[in-house]
Amino acid sequence: MCDCLVALGAATTGHTLFAKNSDRPPTEIQVVEFHPAAIAERSPRCTHIFVDVGALVAHDVWLSRPDWCWGAEHGVNRAGVAIGNETIYTTLDPRPAPPALTGLDLVRLALTWSATAADAVEFITKLLGLYGQGGTAHNPASGKPKAYWSSFLVADPTAAFVIETSGRHYEIEQVQAVRAISNRTTIPTFDAGHRHSGQPVESLVNPRWEASKRVLAERPVTVLSLRHHLQSHGQTSDGWDVCMHTEHECTTASMIAELPVGKVPTTWMLTGSPCQATYRSYTFDTEGGAS
Repeated sequence: MCDCLVALGAATTGHTLFAKNSDRPPTEIQVVEFHPAAIAERSPRCTHIFVDVGALVAHDVWLSRPDWCWGAEHGVNRAGVAIGNETIYTTLDPRPAPPALTGLDLVRLALTWSATAADAVEFITKLLGLYGQGGTAHNPASGKPKAYWSSFLVADPTAAFVIETSGRHYEIEQVQAVRAISNRTTIPTFDAGHRHSGQPVESLVNPRWEASKRVLAERPVTVLSLRHHLQSHGQTSDGWDVCMHTEHECTTASMIAELPVGKVPTTWMLTGSPCQATYRSYTFDTEGGAS
């Protein structure tokens, strides 16, 4: 489970703002890491498979990832591209798919090798066609492997896009001013053709998604309003909130990124619960700098 939001400059005080909560198994550890472009591998071993990224230019990246896997839940690169992914379920069962790329792998790959949001969309969809999705995105050592498809929110200082997937199939929507995604299909035509009829979106997903949309409707959208939202409870009566606390899923990491035009981004990240932990600022001004 996760919730992800973006507001372009027209809806803020001038800069694109991106925010995400990462909801994962309660005992899973996430780590915040700096990955310099100079050591990026062109044929990395991702969570399950090797890939070849070709002759692309790499970028410095701040990311948050579960400590057992290669891929990232969310992150931002020096060029000002921010990406987060969401678990979604469709009419296509992900469990029989052979090990391939996970949504987390696609986040890290696109952050490393994309200079703009449009580049990241092109790269993610190309990799879907070449390698497909498949394999567990939960630690296999836990004895509870879990396969799913992913949706993505991709942003840069001037543009943002939603990608929703089902196996190798996908649809793209360009964001006009603001957009929120959660653990369901949300692009109308993709939702109509691919939504899993048995997923309890009305009780477990829609309350969070609607809360995100209400926050984005209050202009201007600010870093503070997004932070309060990511720390919020009360969307449901049983813990399936934006700041999630349930037996099976908890918010284990969070990120807010400010993406100014012509300047390096500033990112605030934490691991743990946003209602209990403190965001730290991560910048690219000094390599690997954090405060």
